[in-house]
Amino acid sequence: MVAVGSGAIHQYPSYKLSRYACYLIVQNADPNKKIVALGQTYFAVQTRLQEIRQMEEYNQLSTEDEKRLFLRNEMAKHNSQLAAVAKDAGVIEPIDYAIFQNHGYMGLYGGLDAKAIHAKKGLKKSQQILDHMGSTELAANLFRATQTEEKLKREQIKGKQKANQTHFEVGKKVRKTIQEIGGEMPENLPAADSIKKLEPKVEKRKLKNSNKLLKE
Repeated sequence: MVAVGSGAIHQYPSYKLSRYACYLIVQNADPNKKIVALGQTYFAVQTRLQEIRQMEEYNQLSTEDEKRLFLRNEMAKHNSQLAAVAKDAGVIEPIDYAIFQNHGYMGLYGGLDAKAIHAKKGLKKSQQILDHMGSTELAANLFRATQTEEKLKREQIKGKQKANQTHFEVGKKVRKTIQEIGGEMPENLPAADSIKKLEPKVEKRKLKNSNKLLKE
């Protein structure tokens, strides 16, 4: 029951929102309102804490296989989030999303789209590019995806063409950063074995290490 003035009281329904819905509302509301400012601060802090936790977890990984598997899982999660944000921007149909993704690849891979990357790395049409990336290449693509997601939300970009251009520009900036630090361009990195072959090996290794610790 909410007082609306003149002594009148009205009944309003209550809503239970998902965490993501709360995030969207807070990020797009007026920060001059105290409750909104507190909400934005909360999500900023939680995001940073999650980044720190992920970095700590990643730094504990000792093998290339473990790093690849961790980053591939992160990539799958953030690609899903990126798809949702792109949809809000107007990238709705599957063909539109494929074009949107290609713009990100073209920015990061010096103009190469998904088809050209397949050819460059000798991959078959049925093989997923992300499943054949090493940890360095996966990390670059993860940065591209997360930064595009944030830019689309932060600048409230609308329209397929603007979303595509945003993805391209972010990919291009990631590429420029790699160049500036003297890194290998992603299109020149060799294709790795399918990550799907790694999952049982990594899990078996983790189980073996756990049993070893228990015995000690």
